[in-house]
Amino acid sequence: MIVIGGGLAGCEAAWTAANQGIRTVIFEMRPVKMTGAHTTSRLAELVCSNSLGSKLSDRASGLFKEELRILGSLLVKSAEAAALPAGNALAVDRDLFSESVEAAISTHPNITLIRAEMTEIPSDLPVIIASGPLTSDALSRAVSQLTGEENLFFFDAIAPVIALDSINMEIAFRASRYDREETGDGDYINCPFSKEEYETFVDTLLSGERIVLKSFEAALQSDTNKNGKYFFEGCLPVEILAARGKDALAFGPLRPVGLRDPRTGKRPWAALQLRQDNLAGDQYNMVGFQTNLKYSEQQRIFRTIPGLENAVFERYGQMHRNSYIAAPGLLNSKLQMIQHPNVFFAGQLAGVEGYMGNIGTGLIAGLNAASWIQGIDFPEIPSETMIGSMLYYLSHANKESFQPVKANFGIMPPLKEPARSKQERAKQYASRSLSALQQCRMTNSQSSTF
Repeated sequence: MIVIGGGLAGCEAAWTAANQGIRTVIFEMRPVKMTGAHTTSRLAELVCSNSLGSKLSDRASGLFKEELRILGSLLVKSAEAAALPAGNALAVDRDLFSESVEAAISTHPNITLIRAEMTEIPSDLPVIIASGPLTSDALSRAVSQLTGEENLFFFDAIAPVIALDSINMEIAFRASRYDREETGDGDYINCPFSKEEYETFVDTLLSGERIVLKSFEAALQSDTNKNGKYFFEGCLPVEILAARGKDALAFGPLRPVGLRDPRTGKRPWAALQLRQDNLAGDQYNMVGFQTNLKYSEQQRIFRTIPGLENAVFERYGQMHRNSYIAAPGLLNSKLQMIQHPNVFFAGQLAGVEGYMGNIGTGLIAGLNAASWIQGIDFPEIPSETMIGSMLYYLSHANKESFQPVKANFGIMPPLKEPARSKQERAKQYASRSLSALQQCRMTNSQSSTF
């Protein structure tokens, strides 16, 4: 079997299929051909945030992780081994994480890693296409020819990373929201705003000059996109979010709930959180501050944030185009093409968003492709699970309004007797999901792929 792409989905897919005895060749074009967002040639490089989301099973992302642990995910195991302090979130040292994944892939006896660009899709071999949102132009054309559709697209952005020793800790302070499961003095660094500082910052942000996008991204320049029409809602650039209203940031990435400024003993009007980005602990990323501002403007504007007056930027934020297919009508719930059953899709190209979605669809594509090769039917993942709900969404959503989906309780089947409390409902979803997955495993315990 061939796997195209050495990102999260491709690595999980290759590892999973190889563990079923399938001889797997994984093609990764880096470093022969780099993308506009990657900075290394390592497999499973985390381009955006270094956080894989919540560790709590009553959170959508946390539930997804627990399901993948049950199914034996390589990348979840690797992430936990490379974990950094981040409260209830699973944040990782990017280098340790990708090095761990690459070592596992490179030494697996059933996996061959080839560093080359795939420009065509094999018609006579099983293949998992997991080339990601930055699929090369040549392969994008091949995907379009295969699907008979134009590639859809949305625009994604990444947040800046700042040197720890450039943060003014006389203003900034360490704390996790509500002091939940802190280690030491708190896993996050918080930059507190007064009302006046916040309003001034928003005005300055809205005046910032953005990077001019390429010609094929011209739609982004139109008046119809002022409120982020062509952006993925889950990863809006901070300047686009700010344009939605003066309080949008205060209720979004700058929400101050659960924090107290030690200088005043009161909750700040708003607060930027910084999260550790590497094991050395000398770099922190600006949580929720994806941006398309010019680099010089990022320096000018973000240095007006209290505590970041002398910020040194280890990495600037940037924006790029993310490609994905219109999965409904093209893929079944096994992530297999209906018209071309030898072809499977996984990761963001299949229409999922978020690291856990990439890993989860990679695992499922690997299991289903291996089963298809072996001539057996892999059991359907129960729709009551987060993974099962995501697979159902990808194969059954309204094609006209289809947007990439990330783990959320809203895509899961309704509860029969939902609790009134949102937190209790989340626990009900989690309990039902894990019970259904365990029952499925017990029922299919004789299956060589489960």
